[in-house]
Amino acid sequence: MDNITAQLKRGISRQFSTGSLRHSLSRQFSRQSSLDPRRNNLRFSFGRQSSLDPIRRSPGEDNDLSVPENLDSTMQLLFMACRGDVRGVQDLLNDGTDVNSIDLDGRTALHIAACEGHAEVVKFLLTRKANIDARDRWGSTAAADAKYYGNIEVYTILKARGAKVQSIRKTPMTVANPREVPEYELNPSELQIRRGDGISKGTYQVAKWNGTKVAVKILDKDCYFNPDSINAFKHELTLLERVRHPNVVQFVGAVTQNLPMMIVSEYHPMGDLGFYLQKKGRLSPSKALRFALDIARGMNYLHECKPDPIIHCDLKPKNILLDNGGQLKVAGFGMIRLSKMSPDKAKLAQPMVTDSSNLYLAPEIYNDEVFDRSVDAFSFGLILYEMVEGMQPFHPRPPEESSKAMCVERKRPPFKIKSKSYPPDLKELIEECWAPEPVVRPTFSEIIVRLDKIVANCSKQGWWKDTFKLPWK
Repeated sequence: MDNITAQLKRGISRQFSTGSLRHSLSRQFSRQSSLDPRRNNLRFSFGRQSSLDPIRRSPGEDNDLSVPENLDSTMQLLFMACRGDVRGVQDLLNDGTDVNSIDLDGRTALHIAACEGHAEVVKFLLTRKANIDARDRWGSTAAADAKYYGNIEVYTILKARGAKVQSIRKTPMTVANPREVPEYELNPSELQIRRGDGISKGTYQVAKWNGTKVAVKILDKDCYFNPDSINAFKHELTLLERVRHPNVVQFVGAVTQNLPMMIVSEYHPMGDLGFYLQKKGRLSPSKALRFALDIARGMNYLHECKPDPIIHCDLKPKNILLDNGGQLKVAGFGMIRLSKMSPDKAKLAQPMVTDSSNLYLAPEIYNDEVFDRSVDAFSFGLILYEMVEGMQPFHPRPPEESSKAMCVERKRPPFKIKSKSYPPDLKELIEECWAPEPVVRPTFSEIIVRLDKIVANCSKQGWWKDTFKLPWK
């Protein structure tokens, strides 16, 4: 009872001195709740806005700082910071409010105090370990806000503490309205990227997101001024957010409202199928079949996506990832932009956008012709051949020569492994997949049925004895 009385006295005292009356005495808010903007239904709009907020308010719109109704502890903290009430901020933090709690727009008390130029509040927040480089949903830091509003004293304090001020203010995908921020948007402050030697932008690298390892692709800054690169980035995101399947790489999210722009997906420490085949060589028939089924199921899902099928166009071992459980996941789709010619036909949006030395390209893509989903079946046939034979097509010829032989001269690599070492139906399936005529190539739904039948026959006939395992074991 005494504690409640003391709290009321403090609240009434501040009402007379600052016009701020706390409306809630109970603040049992967890750290998780205060830091997750999706759990808040309020954004701070009582004082100056973020320097990067795309919606410009009139200068005098928020000058009347009357006490808002029903504020939670986070909003009370931001309100106190806006008023420059050091004592109010101190009481809230002493009562358990997190110094880095954020509103719906990711703004902290340090952001607000920096916008308003309240140096004493800024100094106090820093003594309570406020995150000096926290970014709001538009990527603005407290130092950037202080600089934008000409609050030199605050800016100097933050810079002296090592605050960073971003040099580029807008991203090519900045939305006009905060409500339009995509659902997949991630807070870049939650990403820890390890920049090591040999890491280049535009390729996936290892990072941590909230303590979990992920793969991150960073868009090179030179691409921000290239409309084609930005459109390709948007296209990849559009496809990635659509797909969910055990044999397709999992999309985690993206950073589009802050720089650098990034795509984040699940991380696979086992690497890709290309590295695996290079290390292992020829696979046992059982493993080749199991891997083939994984790839086929992932590709069938992509081809059956509604309303439009996703044609990979660049299916190759490097774009097939291996997880810890030994399961394969298709990746790398959405990288090539297509021009739709009809519901079933497409063409490359830009000729020769792909690498002509890519061994696994179908002739239609290699020759820049109109194609359909069967181009992925062609690539699948070559991958299955490599798993069975233990070497790339026409090895050791250079990739450029091999691609030309298959796509221009219509040649196919020879089978060197004795037919008794693997089911004859498998060879027949490979030959149909890489047939020159697209109409001959089976769909992935047909490939799955045929692979399942091969597995069942091998099990029934006792092929490979104890070395053979069913795909689900």
